[in-house]
Amino acid sequence: MAGFWKKWFGTAEAKTARLLPFGVDVEVPPQQTLLEAALAAGLAFPHSCTVGTCASCKCRLVSGTIKPAMNFGYTLSKEELDAGYILACQTKLTSDAVLEVDAAGADAPPPETFNGKVTARTPLTQDILAVTVALDRPMRYVAGQFATLRVGDVPPRSYSFADPPERAGRSEVSFFIRRTPGGAFTEPLFAGAFDALPIEVEGPHGGFFLRPGDGPMVCVAGGSGLAPLMSLLLDARKNNIRRPCVLLFGARTRADLYKTVEIETLAQTWLADFRFVPVLSAEPEGSTWSGRRGFVTDVLEGVLPSVLGEDGPRAHAYMCGPPPMIDHAVTVLTKAGVGIGNVHYDKFTDSRPHPTSSGEPTLAQAR
Repeated sequence: MAGFWKKWFGTAEAKTARLLPFGVDVEVPPQQTLLEAALAAGLAFPHSCTVGTCASCKCRLVSGTIKPAMNFGYTLSKEELDAGYILACQTKLTSDAVLEVDAAGADAPPPETFNGKVTARTPLTQDILAVTVALDRPMRYVAGQFATLRVGDVPPRSYSFADPPERAGRSEVSFFIRRTPGGAFTEPLFAGAFDALPIEVEGPHGGFFLRPGDGPMVCVAGGSGLAPLMSLLLDARKNNIRRPCVLLFGARTRADLYKTVEIETLAQTWLADFRFVPVLSAEPEGSTWSGRRGFVTDVLEGVLPSVLGEDGPRAHAYMCGPPPMIDHAVTVLTKAGVGIGNVHYDKFTDSRPHPTSSGEPTLAQAR
């Protein structure tokens, strides 16, 4: 057994992780991941799925050596890997190390479990519902975060809050939920089978939220990924944020666009320049649509020069959607001059296994 530990970790001794900007040293035993040790030490280390798919726990390795439990390239972009980012939940230390952690959300409320009931299901498109859940007490969260929903023995699912938070918390929370054909959660939800059942809401979770700054904001949403961006942008307007902003919203056809009136109203009341760019990837050629066509990331590449100007290094990007969209957008943004540390995203994850460095699968919670 001792030989196994030595082969896997170098030695069986605990290593020390210096975590910035916390400015504290954490002892990391060989049997624990960096994230596990940080949480055990009582630090508000950003995290979510804990299985290496969401990237909420990504941090930058400044010095030291590590042993990854999985190939980080399944979750992190090439640009992030080149910049030295790792996933704390999948990292064992093989030497003392120094790491930089994004602790901007350390003051976010801790997660709790609430009892709730579905009070409204409003169709937004043919396969996306706005679902409102009344809670037994107000929930506090940061714009951009998400909650995990549980109904009986149905596998739980996680969804982003669609509304901006309230100072005293919200007694009702809303989500934009896309129907997954054959989905164990969404099929009965769309059919109304959950309407009379108690629903458990655990949250808030996640490290997707507005960072401080005065540079341009570049927002990219795909499908139901509009939810956290609406929460973030409405909250920013409520707090009188004065930053130029562009919101690109990718959908298949005009029938898949939603909340456009609310977005236009937001654009009219925004306290700086605000551009809304809907992009359709499968709109019929003969339609009267005169807006942008194609993939939202291709359109992003074309609009960035006029949005960023000379402010690329000061800009922040906020994105939510499927992994291919996020991965391509990261490349486009960094090539345009946006620093990789200023690119923030919430990737949809699924229940497919992701290979570890040893070839064993890990299982992500579906979102």
